[in-house]
Formats: sequence, structure tokens, C-alpha cells
Amino acid sequence: MSRPLPALSPAELARYSRHLMLDQIGLEGQQRLAAGRVLVIGAGGLGSPAALYLAAGGVGTIGIADFDRVEEHNLQRQLLHDSDSVGQPKVASALRRLRSVNPHVRVVGHEMAVTAENAAALLAEYDVVVDGSDTFATRYLVNDAAVLAKKPLVHGSIFRFEGQVAVFDPARGGPCYRCLFPERPPAGSVPNCGEAGVLGALCGVIGSLQALETIKLIAGFGEPLIGRLLVYDALNQTFRTLRVARDPDCAVCGSHPTITHLDPARYADACQPVPIESTPSATALAADAFPLEVEVADAHRLWQSGAAQILDVREPYETAICQIAGSALIPMREIPQRLEDLPRDRHLLVICHLGGRSAHVTQFLRAQGFAAVSNIAGGVDAWSGQIDPTLPRY
Repeated sequence: MSRPLPALSPAELARYSRHLMLDQIGLEGQQRLAAGRVLVIGAGGLGSPAALYLAAGGVGTIGIADFDRVEEHNLQRQLLHDSDSVGQPKVASALRRLRSVNPHVRVVGHEMAVTAENAAALLAEYDVVVDGSDTFATRYLVNDAAVLAKKPLVHGSIFRFEGQVAVFDPARGGPCYRCLFPERPPAGSVPNCGEAGVLGALCGVIGSLQALETIKLIAGFGEPLIGRLLVYDALNQTFRTLRVARDPDCAVCGSHPTITHLDPARYADACQPVPIESTPSATALAADAFPLEVEVADAHRLWQSGAAQILDVREPYETAICQIAGSALIPMREIPQRLEDLPRDRHLLVICHLGGRSAHVTQFLRAQGFAAVSNIAGGVDAWSGQIDPTLPRY
């Protein structure tokens, strides 16, 4: 970052006085923060605490990129939003909150998904990228875009009671995310937070650490987590630091990279259809007689008529919260081992919480020759909203 350092107003000097007292930051460090430009990808569990502390700390320009809307279940951990924000775009809610936190910083909204087509132009506007995304496709895309743009990437991830933080910056000699995890896991093999759950306060720990690493990078003090992965276990309240070496054979930051541009096909959504290896008649039957996806009203009608069986692929802790009486219960992870338990002569209607896991299972079963399988769009959440309001929503 080589742009001129701005002068701080008397109001800013008063606001950041506790930073100014620190020899490692001081006036020049605070001016560096004021000149800094940070892109936060995702206004959710990690983006919320990260953006709040970046704004409070005086980072001059903060971009927020998110395409989603606020839902009730977000409020347990996404502190950028409140009850009045439910139904609103997350970007709009985030901008309103951050501007109220610190009117001296500029907050820019990017109400969009980060894609291979727009990532390069988006990252070009910023000095540091904070990744608060929650899908592997986005995580690998953001990593590759940051490497190609020579921008440091402050990585954070959370799962149930564990979180990880690292700074990936090959331009400074460090590794990138692909040096640690060369390829993303197969679609559906790792549940996300909406499927496995996450401790709300854990998001605050990891997102705050991301903000701290970002502030260190911009103000130029301390030792950033370059070449190190910080692992936090909330259950045992422990931190571990693991060394991460740069991989000379890495596909994007190695000596002979094979990823030299952002090819949209490489980051396609994990929910893309799976090729069906079956006979032409079975394939035609699946496509023509049984739709890949049905709305909850149609699923309810089919189920009530006795023409279909509902297959619930959620986890036991979820079915303990609510379930559709009479549905078959087999968690997604057990489906490959329990194919013999599934009827091939009945229309299977697959359901999960929101429709993501059930879409994966539907594709998998069709690939195994189950022609009469359909995903229930919106999952149990939609069923509760449209069919049976007595089912608790979570």
C-alpha cells in the first residue's frame, strides 16, 4: 500500500486514542489504517465480527460482498444484523450497522455473489481480503483470485466447536490455501454450518482474530499468521499453531502453476447435476416421469395420495427437533451403505433442512439407478412454512 497517509481529524484522534498510545501503532499506524482498503467476503458469522472490529478500529474503506438476505436463524451469531433486519439484504443491514459504529470510515456494499467473472475486478479495489465465505467453491475461488492479484488473504473457517485462522500471502513468501488443501472435498462430503451447526460465540472468536490479523497487516506491526494455521477448540478452550509450508508444486502459487486465470468451470457450484450412469430407459424415466425437484405443495399431495415415500436425510439431532410423521429417516452420510433399504418401485421424495443435502442425495440416487427420486425444494423449513406450521423451524 503506497497511497499517501491521510491526516486524522480531532474527532478521529480522540476516537482512536487507545491505539495511538500503543508504540506498535501510534499516529502513523493509525493513518495507515485510515488509508487501508479491506474487502470482507460474506456478511455472516465471520464477516460480522471481522467487519465490526475493522470499522471500530478505523480502517478507512471496508467493502462488504454478500448476495444473501437476513434470516431468523442468522441472528444467533451474525451480529451485524438484528431482528428488524430479517428479510433485508445482508449488505444493506451490514452497511447501516457499520456506519453507525464509525461514521469516519467509508463502507461500500457489493450485493453480489463473488464469481470467477467478477472476482478479479472486485479484489483490485482493495489491499487485503478477509474471507468469511461458507462454501468450498467460494473459498477456493477467493484464494486463487487473491494469489493472482497478489493480495494477502486472511482466512477463517468454523465448524461446530472448532475454528481456524491463517494469512495466505504468497507475494510475501508464504503459502496459499491450496498449499494446505490442494483440492476441495467432493460435493456433499462435508456438511456446512447449516447442516452441522455452529456455536455462535465461536464466530466472534475467529472473526475477531481475522480482524486482528488484518489490522496487523495494514498498520505493519506484530507477526502475521503467514505460514501458520491457528486452530481453536472451543470445547477445551485451547489454541494450537501449525506450521504450513509453501508447496512448490501448488497449482496456483507454485513454481509452475497450472491455474493462471479464473476459469468459471473450476469453481462451479457443488450442486451441479451428477451424470447418471444408467440405461436410457431409466434416464428417460427420471427426466420425464419424475422431476428432479418438486415444490413442497406437490410433494405433500403425492405423499398424501400414497404414491410417494418421503426420505428424510437429516441428522438425528435435527429429526429430534421436528420430523414429518411417516417419513423414512436415513442420514445423508449413511445413504451409500443403505441403498438396499430403499425401494426402487416407489417415488422417493428426499428432504433435508433447507434442500441442499437432499439435492445431493437425489443426484446420487439417480446415478445409482434410482429413477423415481425427486428433491423437495426448501426442505423441512419450507414444509413448516407452507404445509404444517406446527413443525418447529430452526
